[in-house]
Amino acid sequence: MTFIDYYKILGIEKNSTQEEIKRAYRKLARKYHPDLNPNDKEAEKKFKEINEANEALSNTENRKKYDKYGKDWKHADEFDNAQQQRQQSSSGFQGQSSGSFSGSDYSDFFESMFGGGRKRGGNIKFKGQDFHAELHLDLRDVYETHKRTLTVNGKNIRLTIPAGVKNGQIIRIKGYGGEGLNGGPKGDLILKFSIANHTKFKRDKDNLYTTVDIDLYKAILGGETTIDTFDSKVKLKVSPETQSGTKVKLRGKGFPVYKKEGEFGDMYITYNVKLPTKLSEKEKELFNELAKLRHQ
Repeated sequence: MTFIDYYKILGIEKNSTQEEIKRAYRKLARKYHPDLNPNDKEAEKKFKEINEANEALSNTENRKKYDKYGKDWKHADEFDNAQQQRQQSSSGFQGQSSGSFSGSDYSDFFESMFGGGRKRGGNIKFKGQDFHAELHLDLRDVYETHKRTLTVNGKNIRLTIPAGVKNGQIIRIKGYGGEGLNGGPKGDLILKFSIANHTKFKRDKDNLYTTVDIDLYKAILGGETTIDTFDSKVKLKVSPETQSGTKVKLRGKGFPVYKKEGEFGDMYITYNVKLPTKLSEKEKELFNELAKLRHQ
C-alpha cells in the first residue's frame, strides 16, 4: 500500500508540537474548505486529505499509532494484539532447534498478518473504522422528512432525515466510514442528532405541550380562541367558567412518529387566565357590584 505522509500534507515537521499541528490544520482547512471552493475537485480532494491527516496527528494516541503503522494506523490495535499473540505462541517453543519448528505451526491469521510458513488462508480482511459525526438541527427541521448533505472527512454524503428524529438519537449508516484493510468492508457512519428547540412548544417523545393565554371574560363566559399548532392554526371552544391551569388535548396535533408515516402524537394545551390590568373607574365599579352580588 502507498505510504501517505500526513506530516507533509499539513506542511509540518515530524517533531512538531500539538499546537503547531492544530495551527497548520486550521490554516489549510480554511484555505481548502468546500464552501470557499465550490465545484473545485482538487480543493475537495485536498480538504479530505487535510482532515485525514488531522484525525491521525491531532490526537496523541492516534499519532503514536500513525508513526508506527503509517496509513494503517486505524488498525493498530488489531496488529498489536496479533503480534503479541504471535510472540506468546513463539515463546512456547524456546529451547527447540530451529529446524523442528516451521511457520505451519502458526494460525492462518498470524501468517496473513506477519508472514512466515505456508500461507493457507490468504490475507485477513478488516472492516474500516467507523466515523462519528453530530448533526445539529432545529426542531422545525425534523417535523418533516427531508434530504440533507453532510460533509464527513471531506466526503459529501446525501442523507434522508426521517421526520420525528429525537434529540440525542443515534443512527448507523452502513458503508459510509473508513476504507477497509486488505479488501475488507468499509466502516459505518455513526450519526448523533442534536436538536435545538426554538419554538414555544415543549416536546416529550411524540407529544407537544404549550400554554395559551385567555382573558378573564372569555374564561368566565366561554367563547372561542384561535391557537397555533406546530404547522397551522385551529379554533377552540372555551367552556364557561374555565379555570386557569385547565388542560385540553388535541389528538393528532403533536409531533410526527419516527418512521411511521402519517402518525402523530398529541398536543396538550394549558390555559392561563390573564387578569385585566389598568382598570377604569367604571370597570372597578362594576367589579365591586359583582363582588357584592357574590357575597349576598
